[in-house]
Amino acid sequence: MGTDRDTDLAAHIRAAQVLVPCHDLAADLAFFTERLGFRVNLIFPADSPQVAVVSGHGIALRLEAASAQTSPIALRLLCDRAMLPAGSPDVLTAPGGTRIELVEARPAVAIPEGSQEFVLTRFGESEAGDGWGVGRAGMQYRDLIPSRLGGRFIASHIRIPEGGPVPDYVHFHRIRFQMIYCKAGWARLVYEDQGAPFLFQAGDCVLQPPEIRHRVLEASAGLEVIEIGCPALHETFADHAMSLPTPHLLPARDFGGQLFVRHVAAEAQWLPWRGAGFEMRDTGIEAATAGLASARVVRPRGSAEVKFGAHGGEFLFLFVLAGEMGLDVDQFGRHRLTANDSCVVPAGVSYALQAEPGAEILEVTLPAELPRA
Repeated sequence: MGTDRDTDLAAHIRAAQVLVPCHDLAADLAFFTERLGFRVNLIFPADSPQVAVVSGHGIALRLEAASAQTSPIALRLLCDRAMLPAGSPDVLTAPGGTRIELVEARPAVAIPEGSQEFVLTRFGESEAGDGWGVGRAGMQYRDLIPSRLGGRFIASHIRIPEGGPVPDYVHFHRIRFQMIYCKAGWARLVYEDQGAPFLFQAGDCVLQPPEIRHRVLEASAGLEVIEIGCPALHETFADHAMSLPTPHLLPARDFGGQLFVRHVAAEAQWLPWRGAGFEMRDTGIEAATAGLASARVVRPRGSAEVKFGAHGGEFLFLFVLAGEMGLDVDQFGRHRLTANDSCVVPAGVSYALQAEPGAEILEVTLPAELPRA
């Protein structure tokens, strides 16, 4: 934690500069101003310049004449690559050796081809191995798919042990798909164009469409959520310019081809599931993503068992929310899963589920309706 001295120091900082050593200050100054569009903020001494401060593109550089050999730095300039002149290089080198990388400002989200694997993650085994790690904003994470299925998917069991305000900030994710299910406790969340902050309680679910700004404001002690995203490695950006809630209420706003969804468990209806003897409550993610994905909470009506043939989808994930579940997977054996255990059933293998009264299972699939293998 920062000290009072740190706070006092930060309060008096007025600007930041990146130091760029230059063997030929005049040549570097001409390069940055004439070729890259920086402008001079400061230069001295006038008769024989040794220092120049230039700014542009959201950064300030302090060019300093250096007689000793120094290692060059790299500077990334975010561009609209399609609008650059034909033949523009990917990399430029300043006279002093500074490497200038011209990179796409908004690259397409890279989705790895991924792999199909059977993954079984048991809560007890993770606990024994101290499976919780500290992530963003002090939240604790438990990895449910350590292999990431070749980088295509990530699933995390996240908890906040102590209640109160959460040190979060307005941010967004560059993703293809992301959902959060509240397993225990509650949090107060706020989303761009979706109205006032609301209480996210056990059993509720939200779909976070691509790049929607949001923030976690506070949480109860013992908050637990299940978060699933594609791709596994995705960027999280802070948006310091936006305040939430926004003044507009736009529930039908399109975010990258998806709608925001807030599923409230207390208001949901139980409907027939694709497996006889089971029922479900549908979170609405299938409709909001136009069939890209689905998330459903499934439970047996009494004791129930169902067998499924091999699916041809890209992702089938099961997390035991309560009770126990029997799982029989062709080629991968029989397993008994209890609360907080999870599994991924790969494409191309048949499987069967057994459950007793009191069991509840979160099922997430991509696509929403799994094709037959």
